[in-house]
Amino acid sequence: MTERKPPGVNFESWIDKQIREAEQRGEFTSLPGSGKPLPDGPDPTADENWWIKQKMAREGLSYLSPTLALRKEAEDTLAAAAAAPSERVARTLVTELNEKIREALRTPPPGPPLGLTPYDVDEVARDWRERHPA
Repeated sequence: MTERKPPGVNFESWIDKQIREAEQRGEFTSLPGSGKPLPDGPDPTADENWWIKQKMAREGLSYLSPTLALRKEAEDTLAAAAAAPSERVARTLVTELNEKIREALRTPPPGPPLGLTPYDVDEVARDWRERHPA
């Protein structure tokens, strides 16, 4: 572990000393990726959060603002309702989605505008019946 910087020593000389001592101990000799070129990545001057995005991609994480996540959920729910096994399931899916949309309209979450209004459950059910004739 690194010790604290002693008072009266400027940061540059203190850090240089620590690096020099670590090199002498051989702590830099077998680092992963040693001798290999740096991976191509985004231009750090173009996006200051490039390293966060790269880390999230490596970890398999993603982030959408709450409004964009709800838009995506609405799109997925409508597709699921169209493919639902019964009209009752389709109605339930859209009813639950409408509750979330109404909540987001009452207390707008951060991010871009929602741009959604509750869906007409009867219209979705009618579409479902047309796609699934008895």
